[in-house]
Amino acid sequence: MTSESIRFLNRADVAACLSKMDAAEVVAQTLRDHTSGRTELPPEGYLSWSNSAGAYSRAIAMLGAVPDGAAMAYGMKLINASVGNPGRGLERAGGLSFAFDPETARPAVVAEAGLLSAVRTATYTVVSLRELGPESFDTVSLIGTGTLARVHLEAIADAFPAVRRAVVFDLDPARAAAFRDDFAARRPELTVTVADSARHAAGAAPVLITVTTSNDPYIPASWLAGGSFVAHVSLDDLTGEAFRGAEAVFVDDLELIRDNPRRIMGRLLQEGVLTGGDGSLGEVLTGRRPARRPGSGYVISNPFGMAVLDVALIHAVAQVARETGAGQLLDLL
Repeated sequence: MTSESIRFLNRADVAACLSKMDAAEVVAQTLRDHTSGRTELPPEGYLSWSNSAGAYSRAIAMLGAVPDGAAMAYGMKLINASVGNPGRGLERAGGLSFAFDPETARPAVVAEAGLLSAVRTATYTVVSLRELGPESFDTVSLIGTGTLARVHLEAIADAFPAVRRAVVFDLDPARAAAFRDDFAARRPELTVTVADSARHAAGAAPVLITVTTSNDPYIPASWLAGGSFVAHVSLDDLTGEAFRGAEAVFVDDLELIRDNPRRIMGRLLQEGVLTGGDGSLGEVLTGRRPARRPGSGYVISNPFGMAVLDVALIHAVAQVARETGAGQLLDLL
């Protein structure tokens, strides 16, 4: 029998590969491809349960295919989470990303997915800000100070050198303080201030990023200043009133959002309160819809999260890994 092996990349390997590529361009090109009908995005698999401590837990399997030259690249992300994980000293979400061999259909590369998933999400926010955000800004606000917040702030500071200040809030003051201290040690050019309330953080900067685990919308329109951009990453922070009051709302894939009433925008769409927003980021990137930056009001980005972005990134990382010899080759047979 022919021997088989698989390349495994841990988080450090993934980070090293990401440092050698332009993740923002991978995400932007995949959004263009998706808008042009050149990707495959089947329904995701979803399973939820309560663990022994009663904490909400879930598993999501996200398959997809993206163009790879004249061929297609296939893969999957399995991302699991429990809201009780931070209390165990673990990140809330973690899992594995797979790049498939298109000829044998075998998984060829498997990688730690927590960092890669956070980079995908943060990079989408960076691309959104380039197209839809304020013309200039030097301060951002983040509600939530977990892994997604950290990766977001690093990505935004790298992409927008004018950013030198961040205002953060977390329901856990110790976690917010640790976030501030971590950036003071690693990124001393950034000044991180801990706000005393979510409302204070929301109004403290022209760019607001929500990266929480909230299931109950709590941010009304009155918290959002004119001229601001909201990256509604965690999908259940803005109230229906905030959506209705926006100058513009942009998404990644409207049908994915509409089909999921667990999230506020999906509920609003199914109830007819919203009619569909102002288009997708991919439509903006391909010139099918005009970009709208905030004027006297605010603009919302509401990305559901598409598997094709994860698949594109794991394939780009896998290519770098093969070229550089990163990771470990594990014998399966």
